[in-house]
Amino acid sequence: MSRFAHVWRTSTVRLTATFIAIFVVFAILLMGFIGWQSSVQIQRQQTDDIDREVRLFQRIEATQGIRALAFALNRLSGQPGPGVYYLGDASGQYLLGNMGDVPPDVLIEPGVYSFDYDRPNPLDEDVATDPQRPKRSGVAVVRSVELNNGMRLVVGRDVVERRGYSAIILQSFLVGVVGIILFSIVAGGVTARRVLRRIDTIRDTSTKIMLGSLSERVPITKRNDEFDGLARNLNAMLDRIEQLLQGLKEVTDNVAHDLKTPLTRLRNQAEGALRDTASPQTKERALETVIAESDKLIQTFNALLMIARVEAGAPSGALSEIDVSSIVSDMAELYTPVAEDEGIEVTTNIAEGVTLRANRELIGQAMVNLLENAMKYAKPEDGRAGKIAVDLKRESTSVVIVVADNGPGIAEADRQRVLERFVRLEKSRSEPGSGLGLALVNAVARLHGGSFRIEDNGPGVRAVLDMPGS
Repeated sequence: MSRFAHVWRTSTVRLTATFIAIFVVFAILLMGFIGWQSSVQIQRQQTDDIDREVRLFQRIEATQGIRALAFALNRLSGQPGPGVYYLGDASGQYLLGNMGDVPPDVLIEPGVYSFDYDRPNPLDEDVATDPQRPKRSGVAVVRSVELNNGMRLVVGRDVVERRGYSAIILQSFLVGVVGIILFSIVAGGVTARRVLRRIDTIRDTSTKIMLGSLSERVPITKRNDEFDGLARNLNAMLDRIEQLLQGLKEVTDNVAHDLKTPLTRLRNQAEGALRDTASPQTKERALETVIAESDKLIQTFNALLMIARVEAGAPSGALSEIDVSSIVSDMAELYTPVAEDEGIEVTTNIAEGVTLRANRELIGQAMVNLLENAMKYAKPEDGRAGKIAVDLKRESTSVVIVVADNGPGIAEADRQRVLERFVRLEKSRSEPGSGLGLALVNAVARLHGGSFRIEDNGPGVRAVLDMPGS
């Protein structure tokens, strides 16, 4: 396929060509209308001048007599210009004027006529007395009238100059049309080229991304036009896709790493139980270990499935107006005895009657994860008693849930990283868990249009779940 055919198939070029065609047609019609109106106005002006002079000559003849009429007609006939005049007797014979010969029908029947004629040269000194002097041809538009005394008067204008002006208008019109077409083609080509260049940039970027270069982004210019707006949206989408793919890669790596050890333990326990020398007690303990390890694996996969479901925006059950105060209070009350058994003090400051449009199951699961995480790490390094504080309050436009502890805390450089899946800090490797609890809380916050952040509690951690309130 030729380059022209390829370019012509693009919507940009076709749309540009359509606009050029519309513009050219409109410009041609406009220029044609202007030229036609100019010619009509000139013709109308000549007709008005002829009628005005006829009325003037009739008034002179009626009030001042034939001698005054002859004097005025003879004076105008001798002046240069487009005016043509003829005065004949009752039989139509020439008496005076600058037009020596008039068609008989013009003299017989008064009216408006157009005809070719021979006109004496007005620069000749004897033009008025010698009709045989050199003449020049012309085309006249005249009005003939019969005077009160029966004489024939013909007054008109030579239209050769008007037709020459009309020819100039037509010539200018044609030149203008050609200029408009050429200008439109050039302007359309430049416009289409600029648009295609921007589109080609987006296409080239997407091609590089499809080939594996996920860090490529669509360039943004300083013009801040609609293409830049589209580029910003595409780049934001690409950032999100890159994050999801990176998260998927990390999840795959972490799943392979974190599940390898429990699966190996399962295999070893099962292999030991199958030995001939194994006692019934050994086999029973092996089965119990297999069941416990299987439960942990199931919990890990359940957490992964819930995070995936939340990030997909498809929670179980539609969002509804729920009593957050009741949920937070019930979860704190449920975990207080367990915390007290481990020597951890739980205090609550929960505002009453706080409602939120959310998913009850996910808010409850987020509270479970926050409380379990706080209980796991509410162990000060100086040996003091652990403390957990649960707060719920409504701010101007949001509902804020805070679960704080007085444990060793999390370094500022790691506070964002712990929200990712399977991320476990070195200090927490000895504690049971899969590194999915805070990732689930973060996913729940994003699903409800809110945010989740880790802050310093001096000492310890403040886990803040901030969601927009109704």
